[in-house]
Amino acid sequence: QVQLVESGGGLVQAGDSLRLSCAASVLDFSSYGMAWFRQAPGKEREFVAAIAWIDGYTDYADSVKGRFAISRDNAENTVYLQMNSLKSEDTAVYYCAAGLRMGTRTMATAKMLRYWGQGTQVTVSS
Repeated sequence: QVQLVESGGGLVQAGDSLRLSCAASVLDFSSYGMAWFRQAPGKEREFVAAIAWIDGYTDYADSVKGRFAISRDNAENTVYLQMNSLKSEDTAVYYCAAGLRMGTRTMATAKMLRYWGQGTQVTVSS
């Protein structure tokens, strides 16, 4: 069983930065690919970023490329999402997800991921 707890959300202004964290309670964190998704009101959950389990390869949605960066600290069982140059359209609930031995391509599809956090709200005012 994997438990994921996100933190770091909040209310910021357009152009600001935020760093989200996701702490995982699992014995072998390094065996899990990790991803971030987001869901805005009235919209479907969408892929944001992923980091593979074996080589740390990363992938991003086109809407966040060059502004967001995903990273992981296997010693701390934590994955991060550094968000820079935030825009009002980034406003959403951000979810962390985990998949055992998953690469980034698989993790881009939400239904493939078994473990999810409860989400953290990010609100960007323009």
